[in-house]
Amino acid sequence: MTHPPSCVYVTHLVAPKYGSTPAECEDAVVVLPDRPHDEMLRGPIAVGVCDGATESALAKDWARLLAHTVAEQAMQLPDLLKPGPAFERFAASVVDQWDPWLAQYTKERVEDRRPLKWYEHTKLAEGAFATLLAVRVDPDAEPRADADAAGDDEPSPGWRWRVAALGDSCLFHLRDDRLLTAFPVEAADDFGTVPDLFGSRNHDAALLAGRTRFLEGDCLPGDRLVLATDALAAWYLSAPDPLAAVRELLEFSGPDDLDRFGDWLNVLRERQQLRNDDVAVVRIDFEGR
Repeated sequence: MTHPPSCVYVTHLVAPKYGSTPAECEDAVVVLPDRPHDEMLRGPIAVGVCDGATESALAKDWARLLAHTVAEQAMQLPDLLKPGPAFERFAASVVDQWDPWLAQYTKERVEDRRPLKWYEHTKLAEGAFATLLAVRVDPDAEPRADADAAGDDEPSPGWRWRVAALGDSCLFHLRDDRLLTAFPVEAADDFGTVPDLFGSRNHDAALLAGRTRFLEGDCLPGDRLVLATDALAAWYLSAPDPLAAVRELLEFSGPDDLDRFGDWLNVLRERQQLRNDDVAVVRIDFEGR
């Protein structure tokens, strides 16, 4: 018998805090392969989600570099997102990119007749900081026998995911829109004011890897993974009706919904249900039934 093809749809939305412009947003998302949100993906995918720390200089630029590098390397190395030397090598390599990037930035500022001020040099010496959430999803090589999930006795397609998290951006694994796994933060009360951060000048790769948490799991057709930076993650985990909250969020399914998504976030902020912060969300839908 011919089995239905396994495929994944991925979409992401990034919105600045109220009162800021998109150019000022310090949340960054990179999804690989880079395809339109309505295109079926059948092979591995990798996602980097980073939340720049406002208190540090050039946080949005560091968040973008970090998200791009982790997605790119996770796409190339299936075992990157687990404890071990591969993740430490990633940590060292991305930090090594910062000084060359900063030298080019400084040069462009001089050429634009906007050289760095003395206080900017002082701040930049401290480094930039961001949280890190990275996910890789791989389809199973063969359909898996799982009658309960498939609804019959036929094998169903499946996927394996791995996640690495440093800080409080979160992954949620949903089945029938109900929460199976929340990682690395499991409850709204667990969000702190000072999350662990990935520093652009932290050359202690072993320390960064030691502070990073890792997890892996399986997805079946109909499941979803939702990746969210801290403000939206805290909103979901504190929702009195989590199922209703998920279904509200799922109303926004593509980049054409960005304006409506921003309006929805502002309503939540006005109701004091959502902290006024930048928001990034990635939605991964698993099909194949």
